Amino acid sequence: MKRREVIALLGGLTAAGWPTLVRPQQRAKLPTIGFLGPTTADNSVWSQGVIAFAQGLREAGWIDDRTVAIEYRWADGYSERRFFDIAAEFVRLKVDVILTGGVAVPAAKRGTSVVPIVFAVDNDPVGTGLVASLARPGGNVTGLSVQSPDLVGKRLELLREVLPGLRRLAVMANVGYMAAVVDMRGVQAAAGVFGLDVIPLEIKRAEDIAQAFEALKGRADALYVCTDALVGSNQVRINTLANEARLPTMHSTRDYVAAGGLMSYGPSYPDLFRRSAEYVDKILCGAKPADIPVEQPTKFDLVINLTTAKAIGLTMPPTLVARADEVIE
Repeated sequence: MKRREVIALLGGLTAAGWPTLVRPQQRAKLPTIGFLGPTTADNSVWSQGVIAFAQGLREAGWIDDRTVAIEYRWADGYSERRFFDIAAEFVRLKVDVILTGGVAVPAAKRGTSVVPIVFAVDNDPVGTGLVASLARPGGNVTGLSVQSPDLVGKRLELLREVLPGLRRLAVMANVGYMAAVVDMRGVQAAAGVFGLDVIPLEIKRAEDIAQAFEALKGRADALYVCTDALVGSNQVRINTLANEARLPTMHSTRDYVAAGGLMSYGPSYPDLFRRSAEYVDKILCGAKPADIPVEQPTKFDLVINLTTAKAIGLTMPPTLVARADEVIE
């Protein structure tokens, strides 16, 4: 029997009522993003970051649970071991890319040298050895630098505008976190240019915070706070102690000001998270992190808390208030 006759016969049998074999269609595995949040899910910076990141993905054509899957994990401000464990879990899950930032980036990098890592925020990726250079990161890590060393001078100028008689500056940093140490060194260098005396407040644990303020005892005119997960999880406590001591505070992000700090100047974090989605999109489309340059912020925000200013007996210059992107009252 010829081949075409066999086909015709089988077709006729099917039409006559033979059961057809229908193979169940398996849903293809979606490209997967591992989202490693170093703080808690309700942290204002990171909760806004989740929304901005999702917006950026949509703009790039990715829809959660339809064209891409996102695995969220929150470290709750725990130790580097916790960050490392989450990164290891992502490796076991075979995610296509890890999105994280700040203190969690070094641990994620130690957790895998293969899975691409995108940092939405990092203080100084070159200085801390995360990337070889901004133009050619090398390795499996790239993302957005918040340029903290370059912004220190601007923050000190703002402090001097509020306190023309500023002479002594206290600087609080978690010396167990290298990026915070680099940030502190940058403050010390910039303060020297302005002729300011620097009083370092070095902490490693939450228990060190009260002791640092106790040791300060009226020796400073203002407090510069270097951001990291430890400081972030104790921001209310730090601001409360600073306000009790009538110390004006300078921060790098809005959430510290919303928690009682005096003012902040720094990159717009929602904008950075939205832009980080562009990096993830490139990697999911086949680009290598080593070849994607680290970019810097393009949008900066000045936030002032007038309620705090009133509480510590400080009158903010009207011209400065008028320039603020946000005023909390």
